[in-house]
Amino acid sequence: MRVLLRKIDGPWDEGWVLDKHMQKSTYLGDNTSGHPMFESIRTEIGEATYQLKYRRDWTQAKPLAQAIADNVYPKLADVGFIVPMPASTQRVRQPVTEVARELGVLVKIPMIDNILEKAPKGPSLKNLDTKAEKVTAISNSFSVNDGIQNDGQWNVLVVDDLFHTGASMEEACRVLRTYRKVRKIYVTALTWKY
Repeated sequence: MRVLLRKIDGPWDEGWVLDKHMQKSTYLGDNTSGHPMFESIRTEIGEATYQLKYRRDWTQAKPLAQAIADNVYPKLADVGFIVPMPASTQRVRQPVTEVARELGVLVKIPMIDNILEKAPKGPSLKNLDTKAEKVTAISNSFSVNDGIQNDGQWNVLVVDDLFHTGASMEEACRVLRTYRKVRKIYVTALTWKY
C-alpha cells in the first residue's frame, strides 16, 4: 500500500500516521431524507480503513497491518507489545483490534487488547471538531487493566484508526504512563483527518 508517512508529536515517545484519510470530498446536495451526500476520494490507506471500519471488510486488516509493519515498526525500538486503542463505538468485532492483531502476527510480538480500557458508553468524538471539546468529552474515560503477569517494563505501541486533534491518543497515553509495566509509548494511526 502506498503511504505518505507523517510524524506526530504529543505526550508519547514517538508517533506516526500512515496517510491522510481523504484526498477530496465534494458536496453533492442533500438526499430525500435531508442528509448531506458527498463524493469522497480517499487515499489508498483511507479507502482500506473505510472499507474495514464501515463495510466490515475484514480482509483489509492484514494489508493495513503490513503497512504499519513496513513503514512505522522499523522506526521504533524494542516494542514489547501492541495495544489497540479502545473503540468509542461498541462492535462485536473491532476494526482497530483486528489491525493490531494482524500486526502482532507480522512482527511476532503480543497484542494485548485488555490493557487499555475505555468507559462503556463513552463519548463518540467523530462529531466534535475542536480539541477542547474532545478533551472535555474524553477526560477520565480511560483506565488501565493490570493484565501483564510478568515483572518488568516494556515499550508499547498503541494502534488507532484515525488521528485528528490527538485528544483521545493523549488521554490514553496519560493513563498508560501510570502503568508501572510501561516504559516507552509509541503510537501509530492509519489515517489523519486533515
